[in-house]
Amino acid sequence: MSKQKVNVAIIGAGRIGKVHAETLAFRLPEARILAIADVNRDAAQAVASRCGIPTVAESSDEIFANRDVDAVLICSSTSTHADLTVQAARAGKHIFCEKPIAHNLSEIDLALAAVKEAGVKLQIGFNRRFDANFARVREAVVSGEIGSPRLMHIISRDPAPPPISYVKVSGGMFMDMTIHDFDMARFLIGDEVEEIYTSGAVMVDPEIGKAGDLDTALIVMRFKNGVIATIDNCRQAAYGYDQRVEILGSEGKIATENCYPNQAVVSTGKMVRTDLPLNFFMDRYTESFAAELRAFVEAVREDRPTPVTGIDGRIPVVMGLAARRSFVEHRPVRLDEVTA
Repeated sequence: MSKQKVNVAIIGAGRIGKVHAETLAFRLPEARILAIADVNRDAAQAVASRCGIPTVAESSDEIFANRDVDAVLICSSTSTHADLTVQAARAGKHIFCEKPIAHNLSEIDLALAAVKEAGVKLQIGFNRRFDANFARVREAVVSGEIGSPRLMHIISRDPAPPPISYVKVSGGMFMDMTIHDFDMARFLIGDEVEEIYTSGAVMVDPEIGKAGDLDTALIVMRFKNGVIATIDNCRQAAYGYDQRVEILGSEGKIATENCYPNQAVVSTGKMVRTDLPLNFFMDRYTESFAAELRAFVEAVREDRPTPVTGIDGRIPVVMGLAARRSFVEHRPVRLDEVTA
């Protein structure tokens, strides 16, 4: 179907569903959105009106029954991802699923088995792989430009914590926030982590602790190839969205800084300053969201493998579970200890 448009339907009209709908509607002429569904019909109708989507479906069942739909985007709450993935696979639809597939490995494995049995494509929504800055870091590692990697530091801090109501259903910081960094660690180094140690605390909002979660953490990881990496997370950075990476290699280093709304520098007799970084992920990663969907659509059109597979979705969950166990048990945890 390489010369045809890919007919897409979207399940979930919340924040990320809206982002993907607008990307498909206004930036990807290779795709056509046929329908959108959400438990909040008004939200779905608003996105449909904005993006010219002809049908607001009554349910996901209606979408799966539509023979004209080639692929579905699963953008609903995390608790629905695994079941919807199974249903979509059984309906013969290619699948783009937001992270994580589920919070436990048994549900993930059932979903991946259904995808394999149906022979459909699955791509997981780890958009940061498609960011130009991080792609350049990956290129420096793959090409040997900085020699053999030795140390990596990932900084990922949000401008403000999410609502407590969200924290309670998010699966915790490691599944909701750090999971992106776990994926980036694997992607950038090109190897698998074998051991994780976590030190964490509640330093932003006591209510987050009461909900059973953390808001500040430092994670140390050892890769199978010997590279040592750290992830530095906090739910609040007063200056905005902080997204940086540095890798030290045997022949040099490569580092990425934050993205800003402009490159202007103000210099006076008292200070030299720039404006604050872009404030949140929808601003910081606009282009990467478009690039990941373009890659998915091209994989469907040209019958190619997707660039972020179901296994790529599973392993960061294992890492998240290991990180949490390390914090609770005050010890390093090997990934091969995590089986459920």
